[in-house]
Amino acid sequence: MGADQMRSLVIESFSTPLTHRFLDGDMTDTSFDPSLALPEVRRQRLLELVRQRKSITTTDLVAALGASSATVRRDMAALEDLNLLKRTHGGVVCVSPEREATEQSTADYEPAFQEKVGQGRVAKDAIAQAAATLVEDGSTILLDSGTTSLALAKRLAGRRITVVALDLKVAEAAAHSQTEVLIAGGRVRPGLFSVVGPWTDAVLESLMVDTFFMGADAIAKQGLTNSAIDEARVKSLAMRSAKQCVVMADHSKFNHRKMAPVCGLHQIDVLVTDEPTRALIADYAQAFARVIYA
Repeated sequence: MGADQMRSLVIESFSTPLTHRFLDGDMTDTSFDPSLALPEVRRQRLLELVRQRKSITTTDLVAALGASSATVRRDMAALEDLNLLKRTHGGVVCVSPEREATEQSTADYEPAFQEKVGQGRVAKDAIAQAAATLVEDGSTILLDSGTTSLALAKRLAGRRITVVALDLKVAEAAAHSQTEVLIAGGRVRPGLFSVVGPWTDAVLESLMVDTFFMGADAIAKQGLTNSAIDEARVKSLAMRSAKQCVVMADHSKFNHRKMAPVCGLHQIDVLVTDEPTRALIADYAQAFARVIYA
């Protein structure tokens, strides 16, 4: 599919009028998102709202999530049990960064973009450099969200390729000179800049690209998993739209598991990682079709 055809497809995906709700000037497209009926997705969205606004009332959460007050209170209680927020009279507040950090090993914590951008920078740059050699001029690629994808986007910027981005920061980094950049529509996750939701799904279900470069929250023998249900769905759909899937992950992502499954190891065509990963995956490296150590 050519760049012009894909651009038309993205535009068409926005042609259906939607009803938006507004909370203190913040547009929330909840009435259009049936996935919020799932407790995991709804709680992920609730947590995003709390982190974005620092504090929020139960009334505003009910309006934003399209759920009953009883359901929202159960969700708040479940997230408080994981030490991800604190309930107050009439609402909830974001927990302190120090307290939240102590719970990362037991909860499906997902660092914000600004936290991740400085972590493992040398390894991410090396992985991005190796991944860039897999991109042929004239090809069409999908770039996942995340800071490793951002590093790859910077290396590819200016090359004669078409990039479909699943992240605002990634799209911005790739958009230079000859590089044609398209971005899938959808809801932007606050503080993370990835796009998710029904609009994103609709675009991915209609695309065919050469390669999907995918990031990962966690990889283990059981497969690749993600912290957020809605983002895991985006990754799964992106894999189906690509002839080849390349996973980029440094050693810190291995032998951990998160809440939302994405794919099995056998579905990954190429794993690009750093040298310390070699020892970590020694007993299941053969499950990958190809591994490149950067």
